[in-house]
Amino acid sequence: MRPLSLHETIRPKTCISLKRLLDGAPQEADQSSLALHELAELVSAGGWPGHIGQPLKRILVANRDYLNEIRRVDVPDVSGGRRDPVRVGRLLRSLARNVATPVATSKLAAEASADGEAMKPQTAARYLEALERLMIVEDQLAWSPHLRSRTVLRAAPVRHFVDPSLAVAALRATPERLLQDLRFFGLLFESLVIRDLRIYAQAADAEVFHYREKDGLEVDAVVEGADGRWAAFEVKLGERWVDQGAHNLRRLADRMMAGRHRHPPPSALAVIVPNGYGYVGSTDVGVIPIGALGP
Repeated sequence: MRPLSLHETIRPKTCISLKRLLDGAPQEADQSSLALHELAELVSAGGWPGHIGQPLKRILVANRDYLNEIRRVDVPDVSGGRRDPVRVGRLLRSLARNVATPVATSKLAAEASADGEAMKPQTAARYLEALERLMIVEDQLAWSPHLRSRTVLRAAPVRHFVDPSLAVAALRATPERLLQDLRFFGLLFESLVIRDLRIYAQAADAEVFHYREKDGLEVDAVVEGADGRWAAFEVKLGERWVDQGAHNLRRLADRMMAGRHRHPPPSALAVIVPNGYGYVGSTDVGVIPIGALGP
């Protein structure tokens, strides 16, 4: 079970289907007018079915209470030993500050240390394992395209909560505060997109990975089906960065299809943004507003 996707929450009139993208089908969607302040509220509230129709302030409190229950009761229960809820809470805040990044466990442990009491990386790893078993966090693994290449890939996972609202709750943030820090808001938006892609990919018998090379080429999401078909996506908070995302996607596609041992061409390439018109063709990089992305 996963949280609700944005498609299920706002129910757009038209959508661009991830399954059809993997089939290579061109698609279009009506303009999405989702404003940034509305997106900040949706990120903060999360996709929890029990919160539908509730006031946002009540939802924010409920999300914080849920995390408090996790760190005080559930983590000790599932890990089979004594766990300090204060230290678990510090680790959750560290993870929230580094959401949608490939932060190392050692750095998370260092940031979770306080009052002269250092947290060992092994301790942080045990806490993270318990949180994963509780379906609170879910790492995004690196894509392995099985190329015989000298390209050196970065295999570290990208950190995500199962829903970005848990990162907001861990930091006791609000939509207004998110809009004051657009860089962090952009990371939360990326995490929301990964959440939705995972929901739709699971229905299409596919998985969601990230791609990072040591030469600097990075792509936020690669969706690969069990049959080897794949589509790649960049996530950008505004139109001004769409060209940059499209450039990365073209580089990835060119690199995958080059050389003696070629990888199949992508079924689709697209930049996912908060709003606007949606279109994905068969030859170049498309643009998909998150509200128009669907299964």
